[in-house]
Amino acid sequence: MDDIGKVIRNLRKERGVTLKQVSEKTGLSISFLSQVERGKSSVTLQSISKISDALEVSRSYFFNDHKNKNKIYRRSDHEFNFHNSNFVYEGLSGNVKNQVFEPMLVLLLPNKENVQTSTHQGQEFIYVLEGTLTVLIEDEIMELEPGDSFHIDSTTPHTWYNATSEPVKLLYVYSRL
Repeated sequence: MDDIGKVIRNLRKERGVTLKQVSEKTGLSISFLSQVERGKSSVTLQSISKISDALEVSRSYFFNDHKNKNKIYRRSDHEFNFHNSNFVYEGLSGNVKNQVFEPMLVLLLPNKENVQTSTHQGQEFIYVLEGTLTVLIEDEIMELEPGDSFHIDSTTPHTWYNATSEPVKLLYVYSRL
């Protein structure tokens, strides 16, 4: 699969959307978006969420090869490729049209970057499979261990990240509704 920046640029151009329009919809600067598209800057989970909403595609669109048309998703279908980032989204539902929700397997590498909350439409459900996930909802910071989960309305200021030195694996279910 191509670098994530190339995938973003190709989709944006295919849809006839300018960098300025994506910038206006996401709140991300034109220069940052341009650097991501040229592979000069890595993209965060928050940024990819904003870009996917602006371009009206699933978050996993930028990571999947779009070959899996089946309704069954086998363990052997999972191939993690970090695409110059510290995370991987792996869609678990194939190419279902008009998805109401999007289940994904997410692998987060350790991340010491400054994190900020954001809001968007929809709901999120996360179930931690391995590692310790740090969650910030409004002003409350929590650490989730394997077997822990949370479900929120995404209009609540939030973010989640890996503040540890070990990878974190989780099941992420997102709905725009």
